[in-house]
Amino acid sequence: MFIGTGTVVNATTVLVGSGLGVLIGHRLPLRTRSVVTDALGLVTLLIAASSAFAVSDDAFSDAVGGSAPMLIVLGALLIGAIIGSLARIEDRLEGLGDVLQRRLSRGGTEDHAGRDRFIQGFMTASLVFCVGPLTILGSITEGIGEGSDQLLLKSALDGFASIAFAAAFGWGVAASVLTLVLIQGSLTALGAALGDFLPEAHLAALTATGGLLLVGVALRLLEIKQLKVGDLLPALLIAPLLTELVIQLR
Repeated sequence: MFIGTGTVVNATTVLVGSGLGVLIGHRLPLRTRSVVTDALGLVTLLIAASSAFAVSDDAFSDAVGGSAPMLIVLGALLIGAIIGSLARIEDRLEGLGDVLQRRLSRGGTEDHAGRDRFIQGFMTASLVFCVGPLTILGSITEGIGEGSDQLLLKSALDGFASIAFAAAFGWGVAASVLTLVLIQGSLTALGAALGDFLPEAHLAALTATGGLLLVGVALRLLEIKQLKVGDLLPALLIAPLLTELVIQLR
């Protein structure tokens, strides 16, 4: 298989799943779609917890010291939040979702509720499909030539998740394929260019930080608090950089 197969398969499963979800969703009452969203929030919370647990990874602690992992994740989130809020990443993502909704809706006549539902589906699916550890590790692994197994596993998971998301949010979930292809394609290209460049400690820092971002996604799905998770995305870049900084200073 050629490099990039995993991302192509992933995008295809999301599109197919979204189509099935829309067909099913139109036949479900609002109450049922609300319960489906709650279920997705709980599952996302479970995935987030398993990812965030990487903060206790032995390789991470050995590399930076026993008390540093928590501080690194905290620092990454704080610095990432400042950068993301100043760059208005959340607003830009919502704007992209709005543009896509207008172009894909029939004659641009969709009502305000439909617009909000589309953007919510686009934002939620983009974050869930692109923030998890399989996205990072799988894309880089494929890029360095070690196969697409992890992204193929992610494709299956995302396919089923997209059915449920699209049943609740509609075609905005399918639009998240643009974000998925951009991020996974970029990571795969980066892996191909630089090789196996991310040590285990740095990957653990990134995974733990990504887990906390997914907690934010879960809180949004459960309608507990509408956290601006998009503004926190730079933390995913800051976490491995802080890890390297601490290692060099030890």
